[in-house]
Parts: sequence; structure tokens; C-alpha cells
Amino acid sequence: MHLLRCLTKKKFFSFSVKRQSICAPYIYMKKIYSLFLEVKNFLFPDFCVLCGCGLSGDEIRLSLCVNCRDSLVPVQGDKCRMCGKPLVSEKETCLSCRNGPESSWDRLCMLFPYTGKYRKLLASYKFGKKTALADFFAEKVLEAKNNDLELKEASLVPVPPRPGKIKSGGWDQVDFLVKRIKKIGGSSVSVCCCLKRRKSKVQKRLNRSERMENLKGRIFMDGAAPKTALIIDDVMTTGSTIEVCSAELKKGGAEKVYGLCLFYD
Repeated sequence: MHLLRCLTKKKFFSFSVKRQSICAPYIYMKKIYSLFLEVKNFLFPDFCVLCGCGLSGDEIRLSLCVNCRDSLVPVQGDKCRMCGKPLVSEKETCLSCRNGPESSWDRLCMLFPYTGKYRKLLASYKFGKKTALADFFAEKVLEAKNNDLELKEASLVPVPPRPGKIKSGGWDQVDFLVKRIKKIGGSSVSVCCCLKRRKSKVQKRLNRSERMENLKGRIFMDGAAPKTALIIDDVMTTGSTIEVCSAELKKGGAEKVYGLCLFYD
């Protein structure tokens, strides 16, 4: 009864409501989620996707141990504006891009090379469906986006999946990634799913010219294009998909089109 009287006092109640409304939900949810992960890991142990060691604490959330996570550093230094790959010269574009066909995009950014442990990382996410890795990728994308004046205000535009992909594979890794970026970034992140894709051949075994022909007329606008767009994709090989998406966004009214891929081949 004494406790009940204390709880009903106006002063105590006011303080409790104020504290709860501001701090408690976040603190409680974080504690509950951490406890859930620990219980889940006790019943169904999780292991680092790269080195295979056991995980604990916040490592469980990302499916990566601290050592492996710290070793995954985005490409540093000067990079080509057009392909996003490291530069070996002092010019803004690499020799290949200077001598190659003109691109529709204004700039490309790449995070990791598609080699060694990075290839294994993408395979675990894309084919092994280790969805926890999406948060790791999302954090790296947000870091790159927020630290770049050209990309900071751009709206995210996910590369559209091939029709039937979700039905056959169960999910679309790019769409899932963009949703996690939005979830983590909150109101500072704008997403515009304005591109759609018609049925086409699987592009894995096609070269650049064949891919361009295969995608011709297959990717189209389905809504208004943002003024500044940042196309999001998982890996860039020939650049044909980014090129077609960029061209469509420019036709749709986008003034600036950038691209950001997790990996470059």
C-alpha cells in the first residue's frame, strides 16, 4: 500500500512518466534485445562468418567477431570518380575510364574489393542468407554517405531485382540492405524505389555489351526520380546495370546520379 501511495503521488508520477517517455523505451528495448541475442546464441550458437570463432555480445548482431570486423576496412585513398576503384595516378579518372565509353552517372563509390575474405563475406550474405551482415554493410554505407558532401543529401535508389528472383531465392539482398540503412539512419535517410525491371536473362555469364543489350528497355521508371539519386547495388562487375539505371534516372528528371556498390570486381 505504501508503494501504491508513492506511485500515485503527482510529483513521483510526473517524474516517472517523463523519464519513461524519454529514456526508458530505448534502454529497455536495447536490454531486451541484447538478452534475446544471448539466449538465442546459448540455444543456437552463432559463429563468425569469416573465421568461424564463437560470437558473444554485440558480435552476434553482425555475425562477425571483433577482430574480423575491424579488419574489414573500406578502400582508402584516391579513387576514380567514374568507376570508384583505387587510382594509381593523380588524375580524377583512371586510364580505363578515360578511354572507355561515356557514362550516364556522375560518380561511383566502391567500398570493398571483391576478392579473398570480401568475396566470402558477400557469399555469406547473398547466398548463405546471413541477414545480420546487412547491418554491418548498412553502417559502412551510412559512414561513406554521411562523410561525403556530394552523397549526403542524395536519396537511395535500390537496383531493382529481376522478376521472379524473390520467388526463387526467397529475398532480394539489395532491397533488404536499403531497408536496414533506412532503419539505422532514420529520418536522415530518404529512399526512392522508383526503378522497376522487366523479365530478362540472368546476366552472370554475359559480357558488358551483352548485358547492355539484355537490359535494354528492361529497367524503367515507375515514379518520380529524386533530384539527387544514389543507386545502391551489392557488386559491380561490368557497370552495365548501374549505367542503365543511371540513364533512366536522368531521363526521369534526376539532376545528379551517383552510385554506391559494396564490392567491385
